Amino acid sequence: MPKLKLKTHSGAKRRFSVSGRGKILRRKSHVNNARRKKRQAVKGQFDATQPVHRSFRQRLRRLLPYGGV
Repeated sequence: MPKLKLKTHSGAKRRFSVSGRGKILRRKSHVNNARRKKRQAVKGQFDATQPVHRSFRQRLRRLLPYGGV
């Protein structure tokens, strides 16, 4: 009998990425909302990705069974 393949959640694979060490990374929110009003320091922070909080890790592992590929 063939092995069961798990499906990757297509919305999650677009929104999250997995680092080389296995951390799930996310983009910061409010990036596209009124960029001209924000300070340059705040706009610079939008370029970096942040790790997901540990309370969401297990849920996202279920959505990304193969590391988001």
